[in-house]
Amino acid sequence: MYSVPKIRLETSSVADALAGLRANEARYFWNKFKVEFEMFSVVERPKLMADITDLLERERGLVFAAKPLEIAQLFLEARILWTHVFYENGLAINVLYELDNPKKRAVGVKLSDGMEIPAELVDKFKFARQKSKLADTIRGSYFTLKGDNEVMIKRWLDNVNNN
Repeated sequence: MYSVPKIRLETSSVADALAGLRANEARYFWNKFKVEFEMFSVVERPKLMADITDLLERERGLVFAAKPLEIAQLFLEARILWTHVFYENGLAINVLYELDNPKKRAVGVKLSDGMEIPAELVDKFKFARQKSKLADTIRGSYFTLKGDNEVMIKRWLDNVNNN
């Protein structure tokens, strides 16, 4: 595994693996879309974090005890909203929402190498394993968004268009 910066992730017990997972995501977005994966402290984006918290609870009854550390939101190809949250325990959540394709609206759940499955996810998801040079082993799962999220998505679009 490569050494990657742990800025804003130092309080995590799996900081190296979480930083690797974040770097793996950044590499994906650069390779596929040629965009920087710009992260912000959750303190800088409280409304966006509140939306993610609400979405997870509404869709699957998920309320995480872990502290969210970083958040990012990308608007890609004028049709894809992709939001990421990295948590102190090593959990990473991403919300993919394609405006023009209702079949591509989902929440991805990724676990950093070495972390236990959070109690909130035990017996609710099956995780596939993926190897990464930056993150070693990543365990991941997802679920499809089924609820009405149009008001939230409109707010997100307004935010990304104003930034």
